[in-house]
Amino acid sequence: MEQTAATGLGFAHFLTHTDGVGKLVLLILLTLSVASWYLIVTRALAFMQARRRAAAFLENFWNAKSLADVEVLLKTQAPDNAFAELARQGLQAKQELEAGGAQKLTAAGGLNDYLTRVLRNGLDLESARSEFGLTILATAGSASPYVGLFGTVWGIYHALVQIGMSGQGTLDKVAGPVGEALIMTALGLAVAIPAVLAYNAFNRRNRMWLARLDAFAHDLLTLATLGAHAPR
Repeated sequence: MEQTAATGLGFAHFLTHTDGVGKLVLLILLTLSVASWYLIVTRALAFMQARRRAAAFLENFWNAKSLADVEVLLKTQAPDNAFAELARQGLQAKQELEAGGAQKLTAAGGLNDYLTRVLRNGLDLESARSEFGLTILATAGSASPYVGLFGTVWGIYHALVQIGMSGQGTLDKVAGPVGEALIMTALGLAVAIPAVLAYNAFNRRNRMWLARLDAFAHDLLTLATLGAHAPR
């Protein structure tokens, strides 16, 4: 008899006996979990692909003999990474300025200042793109434990109400429902931990990626204004 009662407890038993609030909490945790893992997988794959494409472009870029060769390279293949896109923007701005765009207000300050603004805008856009999805990961990592804790408190409250109504407050009657309610806390932590780890990993990747991109922008500016590679 005791074995039958024990086997009747668990997550499935809790799910069938929880009310609308408990199911709403489960739905929120499920949504946060699906969104987090979708972002983790897609962003990780996108970062790997971007790093591979950037490495191939940079190898061709630094092996080029002149900016003209770089321009030919950019015309023959689409800028499929942040470094190629930054080079395209910089060289296009240089061409526009040399072709008579010096009278424009955006070109005020000369070639150096104009290219600096163009490259800085490109860096800012890439920074914004690289942060896509981090807000959701941060929300899942910070809010999921509290959502799970709320579900636990709500489940324990209903368990105690049912125990009070039945008039049976022995340990074997209390442990099962309370243990089932604690599942909510475990689910909240299961959602939060991967999200926090991914958020920290992606943040670190973004800092390193943008630092490399900033160094490349400095080299590109020197190339365009002085016609020589900056020391790296």
